Amino acid sequence: MAELKEPQPVKLFLGVLYRDEGDLVIIKARLEEAFGPTDYISHPCPFGVTDYYEREMGAGLKRVFLSFVHLINPGELVSIKVKTNRLEAEFSQGGKRRVNLDPGYLDFFKILLASGKFSGQKIYLGQGVYADLTLYYHKGWKPYNWGFPDFRAGTYDQIFTTIREIYKRQCRELHHLNID
Repeated sequence: MAELKEPQPVKLFLGVLYRDEGDLVIIKARLEEAFGPTDYISHPCPFGVTDYYEREMGAGLKRVFLSFVHLINPGELVSIKVKTNRLEAEFSQGGKRRVNLDPGYLDFFKILLASGKFSGQKIYLGQGVYADLTLYYHKGWKPYNWGFPDFRAGTYDQIFTTIREIYKRQCRELHHLNID
């Protein structure tokens, strides 16, 4: 029988959908309390691929991505999604979310998002959380057919390339050799 090995640590990131800059400042601080300091925050990207969130959060939504200094075990994704769902609820007003938090991780080969919604390609992880394989890396980011339109369009490719470079540097510093 083969010995089971712990997985290589991965890079935690969160997509934050928001409307008000003040909300972003506050939620960033709360996320850093929960997951440690950030080492990257993207420029705000206008979010117009769907109006799904507008009824709840209003018009003029933007998305930023944050990545965190501390690498995680990929098995932590379920508890991270549970924490971010609690933060969304705490940050709500009148039963409406002011932010939407989408945790995920990347490694050298893929981007995986945590989801609370079932779909055919998603894999159940536990506690109502599914793994949604979103992009893979081969000489650049490549989408899966089932991915969200903004991910399929390459809207965030440069952001994730930057986060991947930070991750590669961290792995070199930690003497992980599976770099490219």
